[in-house]
Amino acid sequence: MEAPADPDELLPEVLAADRDVLGAAVVRMALRVWDGPAQPAGLALIRSAMGNEWTAKLLREFLVSKVLRRVVGTLGLDPDEGAARASLVASQLIGMVMARYVLRLEPLASASPESVVAAMGPTVQRYLTGDVDFPAP
Repeated sequence: MEAPADPDELLPEVLAADRDVLGAAVVRMALRVWDGPAQPAGLALIRSAMGNEWTAKLLREFLVSKVLRRVVGTLGLDPDEGAARASLVASQLIGMVMARYVLRLEPLASASPESVVAAMGPTVQRYLTGDVDFPAP
């Protein structure tokens, strides 16, 4: 199965972002992917992952290993903290995708990308660099 987007094309702008706006850059990147030509393939992958563990594993590995681990890696965190922060960011991105593109919950579904970035960026930023009580394993 092929990924709906190439992280090597998407990540340079995110990785170059200042630390204090990294959350907004991550949300903006996700919206660019989901609002673009990769949306049909991405939606098929999400829908398949909901009922198929193998597809869920592929999606998880793509999101965590190919995207978020690289983003969190710019922060100089120990691996356990980086993994915890990446999983929290993933929860926000997957939730946004489900609400905006799969369930089409309004007003999120028709909101402009920049208004979504403004609303979600601070939460993703806190998960990346702020004070967080991490979930226990």
